[in-house]
Amino acid sequence: MPGGYLKLIELGLVDCVDEIDAQQILGYTLNKDGKEALISFSLEKFQSHVVGRTFHNGRFVQRLRKKAASLHNVSLEQGTVTSLLEENGIVKGVHYKDKSGQLLTAYAPLTIVCDGCFSNLRRSLCHSKVDIPSYFVGFILTNCKLPKEKYGALILADPSPILFYPISSTEIRCLVDVPSQNLPSVSNGEMAHYLKTLVAPKVLPELYNSFISAVEKKGNIRIMPNKIMAGAPHLTPGAFLIGDAFNMRHAITAGGMTVALSDVVILRDLLRPLHDLSDASAICKYLESFYTLRKPMSSTINTLANVLHKVFSAPSDPAMENLQQTLLGYLKLGGVFSSGVSALLSGLCPRPLSLVFHFIVMAMYGVGQLLLPFPSPKRLLDGAKLLWVASSVFLPIIHSEGVRQMFFPLTVPAYYRTPPKGKKI
Repeated sequence: MPGGYLKLIELGLVDCVDEIDAQQILGYTLNKDGKEALISFSLEKFQSHVVGRTFHNGRFVQRLRKKAASLHNVSLEQGTVTSLLEENGIVKGVHYKDKSGQLLTAYAPLTIVCDGCFSNLRRSLCHSKVDIPSYFVGFILTNCKLPKEKYGALILADPSPILFYPISSTEIRCLVDVPSQNLPSVSNGEMAHYLKTLVAPKVLPELYNSFISAVEKKGNIRIMPNKIMAGAPHLTPGAFLIGDAFNMRHAITAGGMTVALSDVVILRDLLRPLHDLSDASAICKYLESFYTLRKPMSSTINTLANVLHKVFSAPSDPAMENLQQTLLGYLKLGGVFSSGVSALLSGLCPRPLSLVFHFIVMAMYGVGQLLLPFPSPKRLLDGAKLLWVASSVFLPIIHSEGVRQMFFPLTVPAYYRTPPKGKKI
């Protein structure tokens, strides 16, 4: 997202999206029942190169590794970490296996744990309650173009939303959101049948033939769980948890990389004044401020992603259908309404209060639409249901993110932590 791209610039890593055939993205089209709403990122205040970027993730990660390894004070060791090395409640390093399978130990005063969404190290470092509401069934389309150049496409379909976006100059990735309880098997052909019979008829006409060809291509279908996990750390001296290992949101808004890069900027700024990491307990207490400082970006994107998925993935519910129509209508209003939502979505406006503002205004707009041309008992009931359902979706997610940290961070004592004094090294 553009917000994540700005963080790459802050980190001096912007060249990592070069030479990987990354594609520029200016927004998304939202499609439902033949209607279309445009979500354009609010980029007027930025230079022309500040846009969203889509790419093959592996290529980007390799560029990041190469950049890190090029620094004179960085040693790159490849291996598989098996466990954290802990002594008297303090993490001293890690046990890992190298390429040959030999078990080795690496020691460090501070261990950054960032082993992703499938983390096997997070258990002792956070409250790891993981929810998997759906899976993304993904595959790559070739020999086709999206309807609007430099825009991804999100189709609000029954039974589930479908997402398309370019990942190179010749490839478009398709992600089909499938509820966890209804996941067909790939190996016996059920998934291909599901995609061709239930999903393909909802695909945009320009992409239909390529969609069918991609589904029929052997070995092209991949499945990835959409995991949701609130960031609830267990403070552990000597270790620091970050990335998807620590906090996950639904991937439908593609906000994970933006949150991760924002977190890295915050952690870098916290570590920068430190000269001595030997006092693990003091460093742990100081770094506690990270969990409040990250909230503007993380809670805004997390809440938006999880709310939108709930709204998009329940088309058979009349109240959810009303919410979908409300969102489409709200975006079509243009002006501050659509630009405000796109700024939240793109990571350019990491403000939880702005998110709440748009939620309230959108709910009022939705109720107003249901009451037109004049109120009746049924329309009043429908309006009440819309408010109830919208609140039942929005408020629990806000609660899981932490109301105090989101809206009243200055009242959190950890917000004011100062760097511990230590000897210079």
